[in-house]
Amino acid sequence: MPPRARKIAHRVRIDLTAGDAPMMELGKMLGQTGINLVEVKRRYDEATAGQRGDIVPAVVLVFEDRSFELQLRTPPTAFLIRRALGAKGASRAGHDNGRTLTADQLRAIAERKLPDLNTLDIEAAMRTVAGTARSMGVTCLPEDVT
Repeated sequence: MPPRARKIAHRVRIDLTAGDAPMMELGKMLGQTGINLVEVKRRYDEATAGQRGDIVPAVVLVFEDRSFELQLRTPPTAFLIRRALGAKGASRAGHDNGRTLTADQLRAIAERKLPDLNTLDIEAAMRTVAGTARSMGVTCLPEDVT
């Protein structure tokens, strides 16, 4: 007889600092689920220790028996763009072009985001990242990619 599928009671997305999740934020996001927050923090910190300092989103699936499962995602595109630039984008996006993102930086961000995007094509992923950069007031080089 095959094992029965566990029924999901809650699905919560958390965006926390990798390697050192703040307990207060975990309590705000997951307190109503009734799971062991210390165990969630321990597992999240262990899973994201190699990405310390980044913001790493995760989906926490809480089952009816109060067990849980973590599914890690890639950092947000805007966070990766800001880190590649070393600063924020333009102060007024659409009016001022604050910074410029090179083709190599654009490709590196697209390759990192590829597992969470709706495409397997790196060129399409680069266009997606370039769109996010434009909305932040960042110019992408070369222009034919955007």
